[in-house]
Amino acid sequence: MTGFALRRIALVAALAPLALGLAACNKEDAAGPALSGAPLAAIAPPAGKSWAETIAVTPEGGYLMGNPQAPIKLVEYGSLTCSHCAEFAHAATAELRDSFVASGRVSFEFRNFIRDAIDLTAAQLTHCGPPESFFALTDQVFANQMTFMEKAQTAGKPAQDAAFSLEPAKRGPAIGELTGLTEFFASRGIAKDQANACLADAAKAEAMAAQVTKQADQYQITGTPTFLINGKKADFGAWPELKVELERLGAR
Repeated sequence: MTGFALRRIALVAALAPLALGLAACNKEDAAGPALSGAPLAAIAPPAGKSWAETIAVTPEGGYLMGNPQAPIKLVEYGSLTCSHCAEFAHAATAELRDSFVASGRVSFEFRNFIRDAIDLTAAQLTHCGPPESFFALTDQVFANQMTFMEKAQTAGKPAQDAAFSLEPAKRGPAIGELTGLTEFFASRGIAKDQANACLADAAKAEAMAAQVTKQADQYQITGTPTFLINGKKADFGAWPELKVELERLGAR
C-alpha cells in the first residue's frame, strides 16, 4: 500500500483523468444492528454559535465540523474524484449536518484520501480558503465532480500528458486549468492568483501525501469512502447504514 500510495499521491498521474476518477472507490453496504444504546441528550453549543458552523483543522490534516467533545466522533476518508464519495455527500450532507452534528452529539471530520493528481488539485483548492469554507467547497466539488473529469477528458491526451508531466510546482496550476477547477473556485471566492499559489506549494502537497500514506497503513484503508466511528473502522460505506449506526449509538 505504501509504495502504491507514494507513486499515485506524489503527483504522478499515469492514467487518464476520467479513469482515475472512477477507480478505487468502495461501495459497501451492511445491515445495521438493532438499537441498543440509550439516547444521548443534545449538547448546546457556546452562546451565539452553532455546532454546524464550528470548524477546526485537526492534527491529522482533516477538517472537523461540530462539537470537538462530541461523544460520537465520525471520520470520513474520502476522495474528491470518487463517485461513491460524491453519492454519499449528496445523500448525507444535509441530514448529517442539520440533525446529527447540530445536536452536539456527533462530530464529523473529513480527511482527504488523495488517489490521483486531479484529486490532489481539488483537495489543495478546498484547503486554500479559511477553514469555515472547507465543507461548502468540498460539497460543491462533489456536486460537480463529473464536470471536471469530463473537461479533462475532452482536452485530449496530449494536453493531459503536458499537464501531468510538469514539475510539481507547475503541475497543480496546469491541472487546475485543464479541469476547470481554477475557474470553478474563482467563482467561489478563491481568486486565481491565490489558487495558483496554493497549487504551486509542492511541500504542502507532499505533506498531504505523507499523511494519507501513514493513515492508510494505520487504518488499513483500501478504498473510499471509508469511515471511522470513535476510532474504529466501520464495515459499511453508505448513508442509510451509517445513520442507523449513529442512532444505535445514541444520536437520536
